[in-house]
Amino acid sequence: MMTHYVTVFTRSSLALNLFNMTSAQNDSLRSRQILEDGQGVIDPDTYFQRHSPPKNLDEDEIRIRGFVDFHLKTNRRVVLVTSGGTTVPLENQTVRFIDNFSAGTRGATSAEYFLEQNYAVIFMHRQHSLQPYSRYYTHSTNCFLDLLSLDESGVVRVDPKYAAKMKEVMFKYNLSKENNTLLRVEFTTVTDYLFLLRSATHIMAALREKAMYYLAAAVSDFFIPAEKMVRAWSGIGERWERERCQLCWIFFVHSQSFNIQAEHKIQSGEGALTLKLDQVPKFLKPLVSNWAERGFIVSFKLETDTNLLVSKARAALMRYGHQVVIGNILHTRKRVVTMISRDEEHEISLSDDEVAAEVEIESKIVPGLVRWHDRWIEGKGTW
Repeated sequence: MMTHYVTVFTRSSLALNLFNMTSAQNDSLRSRQILEDGQGVIDPDTYFQRHSPPKNLDEDEIRIRGFVDFHLKTNRRVVLVTSGGTTVPLENQTVRFIDNFSAGTRGATSAEYFLEQNYAVIFMHRQHSLQPYSRYYTHSTNCFLDLLSLDESGVVRVDPKYAAKMKEVMFKYNLSKENNTLLRVEFTTVTDYLFLLRSATHIMAALREKAMYYLAAAVSDFFIPAEKMVRAWSGIGERWERERCQLCWIFFVHSQSFNIQAEHKIQSGEGALTLKLDQVPKFLKPLVSNWAERGFIVSFKLETDTNLLVSKARAALMRYGHQVVIGNILHTRKRVVTMISRDEEHEISLSDDEVAAEVEIESKIVPGLVRWHDRWIEGKGTW
């Protein structure tokens, strides 16, 4: 039995030494490490067992089910568009978090073009990220107030130079409302995202081949598991819980390094902060195999090396068994992408004239996917 040493220093300079943790405590730590497969990678089912669902999940499921049932009756195709980045909280009561690079531009833009292709869209987005139609009027681009003016009588009017574009956007937005073709659901953390993704795909499975999953969200690859937060130490005893509030710093010697995540705000006065993050389980495999029965699934691959892009995309298709990977390079992602299936590879790009005319590459991506989805439906879930 390995002996662990914990030294706790309180503000009163009282040193509390805890030696020879019980066999039960050691067994608990060892079993947790075994479940992590030696590399911090856990099974997707285990992930859901260890983490609590978002508070509004039941409500979101009701809304998604109603939306899907409605479009089953209209015989309309439905696409789930995931968009924006996920966060990894560093505290239970979150003040600090790790965020993924994404404004949600590709997801929000693509959703509009799917609507134009007569799809119904479940837009699963990061809270406060870009959204269909309202994306034209953000605080950083076209501040909404700058588009308005007061006439001599004090009536608010749209500035004439913006009126034509706003009329076009308003028409499309109102059409989506009239036809009930756009449903928004939001997430913040990676755990929120994964619970919501599982629920949405389970519900959409009723659509079978007519469901498309367009997974454009920037999902965190690493996270801090719930059991490695401060609550994981409650078994040491009531005295630890009493002393915990007085801690100035903790020195823990062990063959593995553990995060001790604050229930409250991490105090910067305690010195440097070192984090050990576990890998987020790969959820694409169960999504393809179990959750989204016969659905048409599109994932994204972002790379910085053009020489690796296609090979990595094809490896993902072989590993997970889905239909399409859209590959893009970080610095050219807005004007060049490559659509890759098991048998085809198609580069989509914008010319200099198209870039100057503000053509959006999603206006070419989405019709290409719709053509492939046509084939998927005609083949009843096969190519």
